[in-house]
Amino acid sequence: MTTVFVLNGPNLNALGKREPGIYGTTTLADIEAGCRASGEALGIDIDFRQSNHEGDLVDWIHEAADAASAVVINAGAYTHTSVALHDAIRSIAPKPVVEVHLSNIHAREAFRHKSMIAPVTLGMICGFGPMSYTLALHALAARL
Repeated sequence: MTTVFVLNGPNLNALGKREPGIYGTTTLADIEAGCRASGEALGIDIDFRQSNHEGDLVDWIHEAADAASAVVINAGAYTHTSVALHDAIRSIAPKPVVEVHLSNIHAREAFRHKSMIAPVTLGMICGFGPMSYTLALHALAARL
């Protein structure tokens, strides 16, 4: 079975409580359940993880080089700052990586408009709330 790592960065563990006007009331556990349901329908095994630590995300991307067919990543705030994540994603090419965001980062504060990881991903899906993850999984299933 195809395995997709779904990686989540800082503060995503607080979903459901953190700024519900921006991020909604869906929890990360709810998103994980949705990813698992979508994965089952698509024939994809989901390995779902979250960390507030940049190095964990880098390590998991490196692990995905051998253990996964693709990666979905919501890097949270590291999206806008992390050369380390950019380099880690680049290091596993041509493995497909899809960047996701719950909110539309281009309609928010100016510092959120630039993604450090977008140039090394297959694509970005943002602004569709939890459905951003489902859309990424469907895109990867079609690609794989």
